[in-house]
Amino acid sequence: MNVLIVEDDRALARELGLFLYDEHYHCDYARTGREASEKLFVNEYDFVLLDLGLPDQDGLELLAQARRERNKDASIIILSARGSVDDRINGLNLGADDYLPKPYSLLELGSRMQAVTRRKHGVVEDKLAFGGFVLNLSDRSLKHGDTPIVVTRKEFDLLHYLLLHRAKVLTRLQLSEHIWGSTMTDSSDHDSNYIDVHVKNVRKKLAQADAENEWIETVRGIGYRLRPDNATPAPAPAPAPAA
Repeated sequence: MNVLIVEDDRALARELGLFLYDEHYHCDYARTGREASEKLFVNEYDFVLLDLGLPDQDGLELLAQARRERNKDASIIILSARGSVDDRINGLNLGADDYLPKPYSLLELGSRMQAVTRRKHGVVEDKLAFGGFVLNLSDRSLKHGDTPIVVTRKEFDLLHYLLLHRAKVLTRLQLSEHIWGSTMTDSSDHDSNYIDVHVKNVRKKLAQADAENEWIETVRGIGYRLRPDNATPAPAPAPAPAA
């Protein structure tokens, strides 16, 4: 998932970014409100981790802006030394999903991010099931019944993101931003078949365990979606007439 860390303390931002990288998040950084606004306008994020004490802007103003503009669906967690009850109430009333006062535990932050994700997508435990498959978020494993299926880090992230947005069509741009990073740094991926190759690899691995169903559907000209459990598979294209 794609995360924007809005923090003017370089050392703290770096420590937070390294922790989140190990937790399989992709991070962008902003040290000022202006820099954060620019990135929020250009990119889509799953999470915004927001310090309120920015050098050029009150973080609460940036929070309100994010909720009005492109990242209104992002999960926002305030990380701030301003831990008064009024600040917490104001932040939550403006649309923050959580508020964690400094100093905070990185492990606690990670747990809260997972809890926000589960709550937002209606997931009650660390397992996502479809058909006979189970994606385990705790150990990042995939199984079909009792049979483990080996997937790479990016293949897992792709399947996880499709599952969180099950039945919703996701564009290649959305997949690239949320899984491979922001368009500002990885724009070349949109002009290649990078995402298509990963989708093909995941399809192949799913088909080896369940050959009767095509779980990842291509929506021509748009992108991909994970077929709901109760949906009828898309019919195979008719063979071309003989010459």
